[in-house]
Order: sequence, then structure tokens, then C-alpha cells
Amino acid sequence: MKHKDLIIDRVAIGPGENEQVDLFVSRLPSGNKINVQTHVFRASQPGPTVLLMGGVHGDEINGIQIVRKILEDKVLETLEAGSVIAIPLLNVFGFINYSRDVPDGKDVNRSFPGSSTGSLASRTASVLTKKVLPNVDIALDLHTGGAERYNYPQIRYSKKDKTALELAKSFGAPYVIEKPWITKSFRKTANLMDISVLVYEAGESVRLDGFSIELGVAGIKRALKSLKMLSEAPPVNHETKYFKSTAWVRSSEAGLFTWTQKSGSYVSKGEQLGVIHSPHGDRTKRIIAKRNGYIIGHNNASVVHNGDALFNIAYQ
Repeated sequence: MKHKDLIIDRVAIGPGENEQVDLFVSRLPSGNKINVQTHVFRASQPGPTVLLMGGVHGDEINGIQIVRKILEDKVLETLEAGSVIAIPLLNVFGFINYSRDVPDGKDVNRSFPGSSTGSLASRTASVLTKKVLPNVDIALDLHTGGAERYNYPQIRYSKKDKTALELAKSFGAPYVIEKPWITKSFRKTANLMDISVLVYEAGESVRLDGFSIELGVAGIKRALKSLKMLSEAPPVNHETKYFKSTAWVRSSEAGLFTWTQKSGSYVSKGEQLGVIHSPHGDRTKRIIAKRNGYIIGHNNASVVHNGDALFNIAYQ
């Protein structure tokens, strides 16, 4: 296999070279540039090109921290084969404003493949689609739960993506979950470009979670080792469970919410998961599991409305 130069935004990175490329997205009203810092690491030997990406949603900081730690620990400077493109933070505007979205309320992860003349979300997606993804074989997209929802560390993959499933097994997250593609998402666009994608969901937005970060860093090392890109990776010291179905338990009352079962727990049908109290002390509503399964995510909001998602249950 011939090991060619990798081209990102007209910058050529040769085998055995490392480079940082700043991808221009747009300007803020103040005139300040929004650039996406893209770190490229290449081994001398040929192999797959892997994208590690955090911060598609600006408030989901665990993924940012995972990629940052991979860079800080110089993990990618010891590649034995292939290339890694590491983007710690894609949605720069969202990050500096503690926001999932961008100024017009649009979600970058619902704006792919994007447009170079569109909204800020669309331009961000377009830069990634046009300048980075043509080089990529495999992508690891790092997320957390949004809107005060905590996700127990889990890998999501698409049903027809056998490469992603095998890589998910190597990653070794506690839960591996089959999920369909979503229109205009990064995962859908990448699939159309023949890129296998793993989505790591772990933790809660705007809150660093050491457990999620540690598992994420270890999982990336194991995934790269399975691709023969790294020589060493930590072993898996927990069981991995596989699921194809998930369902949310939603609130049937508004009020003050307290969970009594947390993510990572196995629950049985009929078991209490939490309670909702009226602020006036005149009503209490027990939240009951509707099926047997594992809680893969729960809501940390103290005040909830009718229909709010409270517990995400994975089941067979």
C-alpha cells in the first residue's frame, strides 16, 4: 500500500509528519475569526486514517477533555501505522457560550453536510465535510447527554456498519447500542462517504466526569490498538453488554424530581425509578419501570414538566 501525503485545506502532511492546521469557519460580528484547530499525526507506515472529534455540541465538554488528554499525553506521537486527525473542539462558538448550538439556535449535528454560504452551524459542518472527511476511514465522535441528562458510558453504532461494530467491541465501553442514522447528522453524512463511525456517549453537558473521561481515553487506545496503530492499550476490566432497543420513561406529572435509581443500574418491570413531588406537598408520583433492562441515561433536572425524558432504558 502506497503511503501518500494527506491533504487538509491545501496543507500536505507527509508520512511520519505531525502538523496543526487551523480551519477557518467564519467571523463573529466583532471581526474575530472562528478557527477549528485540527491536529494531524502520521506514522511512517501505511494504515487507516482515524478522526477523533469532540465538541460537536459546544457544551458537551467530556469529549473535548478526552481528545485534549490524548493530545497532552502524546499518545498519538507513538503511532505505529496509519494517521489520526484529532479535533478536540468543533463547535467553537457553542463552547465559549456554554451552548449546544450556535447563534441562530441551529444544531451543528443536524446541519451536515453543510454549506460554505449557510448559517454558522452549516459552515462548521461544511468545513469538516469538505476539508477533513475525504481523508477519513473511521471516525470516533465523542458526546455527552444534553439538557441535564447523564449518559452512562456507551458506544453507539449503525446497524449495517460491521466495521463500527467490531471496533465497538475493541473499544470496550460498558454498553454497546445499535442506533439508526439521523437525517443531516454527522454519522449519516459520514456513512454516505463510506466512513465507519462510532459515537461515544458519556457524562452530562457542562460537567466533567472523571469516570466517563477515563473510559473514553482507554477505549480510544484499545480501538487504535485493534487497528494495529498502537502497540499498547489498557485491558477491559468490566463486562460489555449489547443492546438493539432503548426506550425513555417519561414524566406523567410536573414537579420536583428525585431519582432513586441511577444510570448503570439493572431494573425490573414495576420497580420504582424515582419520584415527582408537587411543590405544595399535596401530590407524589412514583416513576415505575415499564420493562426489565439497564438504565443507560437519567435526567438530573430537579424540576420537570409533563412528558420530560427521565430514564433511558436499554433492553433485549
